[in-house]
Amino acid sequence: MTSPTIERIQNNPKFAALIETKRVFSWTLSIIMLAIYCGFILIIGFKKELFGTPLGPDTVITWGIPVGVGVILSAFVLTGIYVRRANTEFDQLTREVVEEAQQ
Repeated sequence: MTSPTIERIQNNPKFAALIETKRVFSWTLSIIMLAIYCGFILIIGFKKELFGTPLGPDTVITWGIPVGVGVILSAFVLTGIYVRRANTEFDQLTREVVEEAQQ
């Protein structure tokens, strides 16, 4: 792209809105994941007996295993949420900004 096109993109209010929306959304998801992971580690560090408790009287599987799997799955879910929004809302806004800049 040429320099005037880049300037038109940077001066477009939709571009500023896109950047701000992506920033807030990305940080929100990052903080959620950090809270999940840090919470898991803090419980392991300070309340290890909680995750060491068996799920039931006749099983050797402890609460730590499903909670650990949940931490891993939460990363996949949050990634999926971001990808879905990026492929719909963010890509559409990007196309609109580029089309307006090229006119």
